[in-house]
Amino acid sequence: MKRGKKAEAAEAVEGDDDNGTAPVKKTKKSKEPEAPILYEDPPDVTSSSDGRPANMKITSWNVDGLRAWVKKKGLDWVRDESPDVLCLQETKCAERSLPVDITSMPEFPHKFWSGSEEKEGYSGVAMLCKTEPLSVTYGIGKEEHDKEGRCITAEFPSFFLVTTYVPNSGKGLVRLDYRKTWDEDFRAYLQGLEERKPLVLCGDLNVAHEEIDLKNSKGNKKNAGFTTEEREGFTQLLEAGFTDSFRHLYPEQANAYSFWTYMMNSRSKNVGWRLDYFVLSAGLMAGLCDSKIRNQAMGSDHCPITLLMVV
Repeated sequence: MKRGKKAEAAEAVEGDDDNGTAPVKKTKKSKEPEAPILYEDPPDVTSSSDGRPANMKITSWNVDGLRAWVKKKGLDWVRDESPDVLCLQETKCAERSLPVDITSMPEFPHKFWSGSEEKEGYSGVAMLCKTEPLSVTYGIGKEEHDKEGRCITAEFPSFFLVTTYVPNSGKGLVRLDYRKTWDEDFRAYLQGLEERKPLVLCGDLNVAHEEIDLKNSKGNKKNAGFTTEEREGFTQLLEAGFTDSFRHLYPEQANAYSFWTYMMNSRSKNVGWRLDYFVLSAGLMAGLCDSKIRNQAMGSDHCPITLLMVV
């Protein structure tokens, strides 16, 4: 990712001797690094706007490699967070290679995995549930997408939960055309589900929707995740009747990101992107309590996000 240009910080300083007769000297101050503007996740709101207490907690996390994430103690954080459902993206792990630390977790007796059929260590999503869903399906019904293991859908009594890892357009935007096809097909899939019951979509959607959703918007307009085409795809999803829960609750909140490249100390500087979302059907918005960005949780180049709602 490109870094934004910093304004020049040099400034002339005047000085004199005791009797005021010395000539004015101009010196330059050394440039001091800009202090990062950090985001502090506020206290959880645990009731809806009409006073009902939250009874569903969903966490989503792009783990950037499940096995490495487990070794980095990601499961310790999950146990502390204690969601009802845990959704993971970019697991990069075939089901036969899953770490026993996660496959044996008693907290989540119902576990579902989807991986790439053609590329070992590529893509992949998972869903771990405390209570058993009514049904679980994999993919969106189109082979060109489903072979990459990018989507799991669970049906619960009052809603569908969809977790996804949206395709990245890649360096040089080599997969941008494919990404546009995905966006169209995925939106149609979600609309089909919503005809049956409302839904929650969560995961790494690989797009920063507006300029407020990334640190360096000017330098990234032709880069994957912030192209006009990708942003328009997300706009069309919202226009289809869905809502970005975080931006709904925090419309003016800047510097709130969920991804930071490992390069250039980006995370410590909070030079990031908001790529991870909870998107809700209109029928679930009355039960929305809070949409959290847990940016203090380590273990991946993404941080987890958590949804609190009434269902």
